[in-house]
Amino acid sequence: MTVLVAGNIARCGDPNTSATSSLIDTLPGTILTAGDNAFPSGNTQEYMNCYDPTWGTQKARTWAALGNHDYDSGYATPALNYFGSHAGTNGLGYYSMDLGDWHIIVLNDNQQYVDFTAGTTQEQWLRADLAANSKTCTMAIWHQPLFLSSSTAGFTQRSVAKILWDDLYAAGADVVVNGHQHDYERMKPMRPDGSVDTVQGIRQFNVGTGGDSQAMPDVINPNSAALAVGYGVLRLTLRASDYDWQFVSAAGTTINDAGTGSCH
Repeated sequence: MTVLVAGNIARCGDPNTSATSSLIDTLPGTILTAGDNAFPSGNTQEYMNCYDPTWGTQKARTWAALGNHDYDSGYATPALNYFGSHAGTNGLGYYSMDLGDWHIIVLNDNQQYVDFTAGTTQEQWLRADLAANSKTCTMAIWHQPLFLSSSTAGFTQRSVAKILWDDLYAAGADVVVNGHQHDYERMKPMRPDGSVDTVQGIRQFNVGTGGDSQAMPDVINPNSAALAVGYGVLRLTLRASDYDWQFVSAAGTTINDAGTGSCH
């Protein structure tokens, strides 16, 4: 099973959006978006005029997460209407599914609109979903990462997302994918407190490389294992007990990062 994933995707007239769109046209697999799918506001016109003619050509095999820009025009109704059941069936932008031997969980980290703090409906749903999961391998995807490199002094962790990691780590999840930062970054496997754990740690990828503007961070997270700017998608090859990752660059970009991980 192959999964292609990126966030920060479609801006009208941007050649980098066209480049990543042309790339996914050539690559087989299920597509997952990591939020901020249509810029700058995630409104209906931007979905129809910017996303639909580019990444939208692969809409039938795409499943979406919602980013903060998908809420810029108010509640993320344009995104939910555009993706339909491929953004979940509860109208709240969180859902799960099985892809081959893996369990995939899509979460909504836009707390102002769909809370995910301890004891909320979404957090309780996540706990129940993890408890019911019978797959060995689990991946979760949402927009803003817990761990990051940034351009803000001292800012390498978004603590509000720790509850999601707490639940995922306790259940033995393997991979987290985010898309908020406008770069590509792979972290060392970690515990929710940010310490490295090579046995049970979750490997986090930030893939904000779908087509919108890029920026190299100045403040580097101490557990950053790969960091680059450019455009393309993360290709994950998912097997029954392990996985491969490879960043596939769009035309005009060269990001080299690839490896293999085992499920817990």
